[in-house]
Amino acid sequence: MWNAGYVSEVDYLYGYYPELSPQRLKLALLSRGIQHSIGERPNYLELGFGQGVSLNINAATSEGQFFGTDFNPAQAAHARELAEASEQPVRIFDHAFEELMAAEDLPQFDIISLHGIWSWISAEGRQSILDILHRKLKPGGILYMSYNVTPGWSSVVPLRHLMTQYARTAAKGDLISRVDQSIEFVEKVIENGAAYFGANPALAHRLEAIKKQDRYYVAHEYFNACWDPMPFSAVAEILESAKLGFAASANIWDNIPMISTPEKARPILAQIDDVKLRETTRDYFINQQFRRDVFARGVRVMSRYELLDLVGQQYFMLLGNPADTPTKIVAGAGEASLRADIYGPLTEALASRRLEPISVAEIEATPACKKLSRGQIWEALLILMGQGFVASVQIPASQSATPAASRRLNAHICKRAQYSGDIQHLAAPLIGSALPVNRIEQLFLHAINQVHDDAPAFVRDTLVAQEQRLVIDGKEIADGKEIEAQARKMFGKFSEDRLSVLKAVGAV
Repeated sequence: MWNAGYVSEVDYLYGYYPELSPQRLKLALLSRGIQHSIGERPNYLELGFGQGVSLNINAATSEGQFFGTDFNPAQAAHARELAEASEQPVRIFDHAFEELMAAEDLPQFDIISLHGIWSWISAEGRQSILDILHRKLKPGGILYMSYNVTPGWSSVVPLRHLMTQYARTAAKGDLISRVDQSIEFVEKVIENGAAYFGANPALAHRLEAIKKQDRYYVAHEYFNACWDPMPFSAVAEILESAKLGFAASANIWDNIPMISTPEKARPILAQIDDVKLRETTRDYFINQQFRRDVFARGVRVMSRYELLDLVGQQYFMLLGNPADTPTKIVAGAGEASLRADIYGPLTEALASRRLEPISVAEIEATPACKKLSRGQIWEALLILMGQGFVASVQIPASQSATPAASRRLNAHICKRAQYSGDIQHLAAPLIGSALPVNRIEQLFLHAINQVHDDAPAFVRDTLVAQEQRLVIDGKEIADGKEIEAQARKMFGKFSEDRLSVLKAVGAV
């Protein structure tokens, strides 16, 4: 069959994954001090793009040529719809990976990405990916790949096996019904004293978490025919056959040992020279479940002088309210307090150019930050970026030349919000990425774009006409007058807090 055992009965989710953006990938490499050969107009290929949301937002917010394939024809059709809305020349295929190489005029790529594919396909499918990497990734090019990893998933293997075995042999109905029946069956097994679950009580908590998750996500995560979490070392060894070496984590916090790694682990990891052993050992310390890795075809480490020089040229902008500067974060090392003597002056410097780009070198030169080193400023900016409090800005020379493409795509997304809230992000060309924007906010924007005199009333009319409810703090509201009253409160806050940010990043 064309789906090769991968779940195709239900649609994949409509998420945007910021780690896939060229801007984020380049920043991840810089955060680790790794050189790259990605130009201002990269050739970009996404393998298994799902609904194509990330692919199309990236194409609308970045220069370059964008290609993608997903063997589900319905998902490929959806991706093409988004490309038509933005009017960007994204080349979209519904080829399986082994078929992609037969496509005409495929260039050599600077970036190849695959999100959540590797762990859910067969060994033959992984070999097809390796063939693509070997033949189509440029020397100096990079691979972004996310995947389930052991040891974090190791204990879940028997739970997943029992669920899928029941779904395949005993459950009835469509896939979502079989998923529900499988969860109920395993829950019954646990409640009736199965010794295995008694010896592994954390699995009961895992099942409780699964019960609360979106069933479409659960179907794709647990119920594929292929499901193969691997240790990092195994993945790295496989990719070595395509001349790829580990360069950085696309989860930028993971590249900062002081927040990503427990204190007692740091001296042990510092003594390990082999990168495969070091990263694998770190996964044991934090019980890693999911990695977002960047591999390079030729890993080249910068000198510290070159790194600091490039750091000075990076631009950021403050997205959050300066009064709400984070004071704590929770990362791999646990909860950490953020030093007021660093984050206070840094926020003051950013706030002096609120919603405007400012470079690290310019921040360093402000009176507020005169006591801070460039390294301290850089690390703090990366941490705040992980909180969503600041955003990395594309260097002006490489900003998208077609911000109109982002506005066209966003107008399409906001228009479809009248009927669906499936896409929860809008393209933001200034930052080469996207910002989360929920359905109600999208309806506000659609009303504004269509010059409706009363955006809250438009939200009320839209929801009431479709017999839909507004959920506030877990409470469902069905009455039209109450919906409108709540929408007016939300519109006031949106106009005050969010609209200026969306305008600043080019989303509207």
